[in-house]
Amino acid sequence: MARKTAEDDPLAPVTLAVGQEDLLLDRAVQEVVAAARAADADTDVRDLTPEQLQPGTLAELTSPSLFAERKVVVVRNAQDLSADTIKDVKAYLGSPAEEITLVLVHAGGAKGKGLLDAARKVGAREVACPKMTKPADRLAFVRGEFRAAGRSATPEACQTLVDAIGSDLRELASAVSQLVADVEGTIDEAVVGRYYTGRAEASSFTVADRAVEGRAAEALEALRWSLATGVAPVMITSALAQGVRAIGKLSSARGGRPADLARELGMPPWKIDRVRQQMRGWTPDGVAVALRAVAEADAGVKGGGDDPEYALEKAVVVIARAARSRGR
Repeated sequence: MARKTAEDDPLAPVTLAVGQEDLLLDRAVQEVVAAARAADADTDVRDLTPEQLQPGTLAELTSPSLFAERKVVVVRNAQDLSADTIKDVKAYLGSPAEEITLVLVHAGGAKGKGLLDAARKVGAREVACPKMTKPADRLAFVRGEFRAAGRSATPEACQTLVDAIGSDLRELASAVSQLVADVEGTIDEAVVGRYYTGRAEASSFTVADRAVEGRAAEALEALRWSLATGVAPVMITSALAQGVRAIGKLSSARGGRPADLARELGMPPWKIDRVRQQMRGWTPDGVAVALRAVAEADAGVKGGGDDPEYALEKAVVVIARAARSRGR
């Protein structure tokens, strides 16, 4: 999990989020934004790419306001800033504005190291978000996720989850969230085994992705492989529900940048981009039809029907058809 240095105050004038683990970088940013909005619900959040932060832009964003509003300015991929913009940022670091929190998201390494050094020199709060390449690190991450959720999981359960899911931290975090939501009491190896062991290359999320993309044949193939290799049917209905709801949320949201929509809809920015690609063939009526199909499948796999596999296959077909409803 992310390691923090310096004074651990999310509202410190400057926070460095350093590393290449996207999930941890996103969480470091979210922590600052949440703390700012807890202090002031009307906090203005600006989430910028290097192309958007041109020379002079930071000065405009951090200039004094008549209303003394709290503001969070997030700079993504700070290692890619232009030389002139880096000069602006370094100058700002020497005299940060009150009520403003600057978050510099930096990949680390040699590129842009001068900016890192300057931020560290002025005592910036730092959150280390290194890429988790070792199984032991991912195991520690899973244990931390369960602890953060206030739940108990046996060491064997944590190891089994890492073995089944692999190296993707977002999937590991999602799996922990699903287990916490579905299972009461201590989560043990047997429970994790029922949900995840033997997933092979097909997962509940693969089924959902293919279905909402309108690729019925591929979705059915992934579904059958998932069921044959031990994925719990309830996991598949949950993934289908998440996929369809994401389509519905994004299709009814106001237009905007992924970062803005992510805050509005409670999704990470990377998911906004994926759902945008998936929603091209959808209509509001299609979303409604798909949600009904998911509800029927959920009832079918939880004892409301005689054949959970048929209930899932039917839902997948209906969802894939709904994904192609635009223009018909």
